[in-house]
Amino acid sequence: MRSATVHEIKDELVHRKPAELIALCMRLAKFKKENKELLTYLLFEAHDEESYIRGIKEQILELFGTINQSHLYFAKKTLRKIVRVINTYSRYSGNKQTDMELRIYFCEQLIESGIPFRQSPVISNLYDGQVKKIVAVMAGLHEDLQHDYQRAVNRLAGSR
Repeated sequence: MRSATVHEIKDELVHRKPAELIALCMRLAKFKKENKELLTYLLFEAHDEESYIRGIKEQILELFGTINQSHLYFAKKTLRKIVRVINTYSRYSGNKQTDMELRIYFCEQLIESGIPFRQSPVISNLYDGQVKKIVAVMAGLHEDLQHDYQRAVNRLAGSR
């Protein structure tokens, strides 16, 4: 079966009645967890981005609390999981500032955790990759916002 393009889907949705759209959304939400999470964000959290960011930061902090620091291999697995969570929630938001805030928070928490991440090339590369993504996203922000985030980026880059 061939998937329709986004344009084709949009054209078809325009012709549907509101009750049909609700039924389609409900079916979509039941089908996959990510669809349900995205609908939850769009319906309940998109209007208050600050609260959304706080909630994700709390989740990130909880995940940092579960890191097994007995061996860097175990720490790496949890850190990758945290980055996947950040990628997912950033994609839901689509807001560059949210993406920056979450990635900066991740890097700060990694530094504060006391994990000797520079001893592991994989974790070090993971950290460096996040800093590169922060810099790349920052380049697309307004100059005033870039200035606000520059100090945090310099602090993170100094931990390289």
